[in-house]
This record gives sequence, structure tokens and C-alpha cells, in this order.
Amino acid sequence: MTFIRCRELTKTYRKGDVLITPLERLDLDVARGEFLALMGPSGSGKTTLLNLIAGIDRPTDGSLHIGGVDIAALSRGRLADWRAANVGYVFQLYHLVPVLTAYENVELPLLLHAMPRRERHRRVAAALDLAGIPDRHDHYPRQLSGGQEQRVAIARALVTDPALIVADEPTGDLDRDSAALILGLLTRLSSELGKTLVMVTHDPGSTRFASRTLHLEKGRLVESGIAETPRS
Repeated sequence: MTFIRCRELTKTYRKGDVLITPLERLDLDVARGEFLALMGPSGSGKTTLLNLIAGIDRPTDGSLHIGGVDIAALSRGRLADWRAANVGYVFQLYHLVPVLTAYENVELPLLLHAMPRRERHRRVAAALDLAGIPDRHDHYPRQLSGGQEQRVAIARALVTDPALIVADEPTGDLDRDSAALILGLLTRLSSELGKTLVMVTHDPGSTRFASRTLHLEKGRLVESGIAETPRS
């Protein structure tokens, strides 16, 4: 079943007197529960596409349906509500709040939703457990390794139980072993929990963990392929 459907998706903006087109008339279908990797050189439109899919930015033209909702047609307020309920975002540099503990960082997205404190606690504990760091809930970011910080960031992305998780270079700041652990965790989110994942990466090795890899060049899809099964 198609979960993400882009048709004629275009994004343009002006930089001085120059018109920049990072995406041009792009068509894309992503199945529910798929783990899609996006590759391409700098300036190819990868992050632009990721931000459009996440509802962080809006297309100039075209349609973008996610879970049957044309998010390109939503008002700014409705788009923000949709994003809070449906999308978890994992950043390369974690974007954790340094004065908050791991528990408090993961809890932040839940504060946008009306729910009892006990339910918030249950969800945060479950997310930290799933991310493999149940014993780090009272640690501050400065007390964690890079891999542990990214696990906290993934727990934060998961805590609202979103259908879609987008990841922008999630292993770009990690050593090889930590990167493999994070990619293995992302794979589990797709294969075991049925989350739809879209990941931007510059690392060809990371694409082994995805179920499909697409390449962008100057705002257009130029190649696709099926990733190999990850080696243990």
C-alpha cells in the first residue's frame, strides 16, 4: 500500500536575482512500512525532499499525499498539527536540549498533547527502552556518548508513535560501530513496528540497511535499487 505519493513535486526559491530549483517535477511512491534511503551529491535536493515529506517546508507546485492526506494543501496551522501527530524527525547532530535529561528530552513532544502525566511517563519509558537506553533516563546529553545521544533522539522521534520517521544523516557524526547500531535500530522500527522511514545519507554503506535506495541528481530521481541484506 502506498503511504507517500508525490506527483510533479517542485520546489523553487530565489537567492538574490537567481531562481533556485532544488526539486523539479519529482514523482515518488513509498510503501507503508518501507525503509527508503535517499542519496545524491550536495545540492541534489535530498534534504529539500526530506523536509517537504516531513511537513517542515512546503512545495511550490505539485501534490504530496501522505497517508491519504494532501499535506501540500493544508494551512500552516493544520500542517503543524499534522506534523506533530504523524512525523518523528531524527537529526544528524541530535538537537537535544543540553539542560534537560534524556527523559525530559524525550518527553518534550508529548507536552504538545493533552494526556495524563502517567501516560507520558509510560510512553517515555517505552521509547527509551526500545532505543536501548533504559538506564540513561536521568543523564544529561554531556554525559552521553554520540551513539547514546542519537538513541535519545530516536526515542524522542518515536514517543508520539508517528507513522512516519525521517532521518537526515542520522549516522553522519558517529563512529562506524555506533552507526551500525543506530542503523540496526532504524531497521527494526520498519521491520518490526511497521514505521515508514525516509533517510538521507551520503554513506553508501548505510544504504545496506534500507529496503530501497533512490538517487537524486539536480532535483530529479536518476536511479533506484534494492539494498543488500545487512551483514551481521
